[in-house]
Amino acid sequence: MRITQGAFSFLPDLSDDQIAAQVEYCLRNDWAIGIEHTSDPHPRNVLWDMWGNPMFDLRDAAGVMMELKDCRKAFPDHYVRLNAFDSTRGFETVRLSFIVNRPQIEPTFRLTRTEVRGRTVSVTMTTEY
Repeated sequence: MRITQGAFSFLPDLSDDQIAAQVEYCLRNDWAIGIEHTSDPHPRNVLWDMWGNPMFDLRDAAGVMMELKDCRKAFPDHYVRLNAFDSTRGFETVRLSFIVNRPQIEPTFRLTRTEVRGRTVSVTMTTEY
């Protein structure tokens, strides 16, 4: 199963050149870049671990790609995502977020729907590796 979170989820994995092109786009729009990682991609797990601090003052995609390479090296079996923040209105708004690294074996989430009282449906989610 392929985890689909963020932009480009339904496409094949982006190459490093394609990721760098997206980073350049973000930097041209004055968006800050942040890198996050997790071993638990559960849809309700919205708090991934930060890799360093968001790169608010960075103006070159090569710096982001260097940080991404270091994160992938430290956590090769984690999901890694790149986030672009727009702080022009005085608060951070995520403008773009996409997965840039996946583990070799991705978990499968299975939903089991059970009808209970009346027309109420109970949903149970299980994870399989």
